[in-house]
Amino acid sequence: MIPWEYWGCFLMLGAAFVTDIKSMKIPNAITMTGVAAGLCYHSITSGGSGALFAIKGAGIGFALMFVLYLLRAVGGGDVKLFAGIGAWLGTGLTLSTMMYSIFAAGCIGLIIIIWRREALTRVRRVAHTVLGAVILRSVAPIKTAAQGQLQFPFMLAVLPGAIMSVYYF
Repeated sequence: MIPWEYWGCFLMLGAAFVTDIKSMKIPNAITMTGVAAGLCYHSITSGGSGALFAIKGAGIGFALMFVLYLLRAVGGGDVKLFAGIGAWLGTGLTLSTMMYSIFAAGCIGLIIIIWRREALTRVRRVAHTVLGAVILRSVAPIKTAAQGQLQFPFMLAVLPGAIMSVYYF
């Protein structure tokens, strides 16, 4: 039997998947409801220890994704979504989901670059950016290059990442 917290998390992820695919945004209504519902579920089923489990998971999910947000690797909705994942699944499964999601995103990005035949151009651009940053001793070239990053809905990687995480955990 599949635990209820998995159902709650995957309900939130399903809604986030649909909206992210359509608009490349994950609304606060989905993420904040997910965080609150996960916290309530664990508080009701396990009391104070359940609340602490959910708070720690949400905090870890939020904090680590916030670092990626500062690096402009993910959007703000993804940060809040991982807080919701943490509230439902706790620290261990959240970290596992994050790892599998980042791996899946890398694979998806690589497939897109190869499909578009941009691999050589992108490698050259990265080399120029790194060389520019070293020569100028500044992060300005990195910030400029960040504007031309490959973008796709991160939920294309998060949903398979969550599935792999739950399957292998």
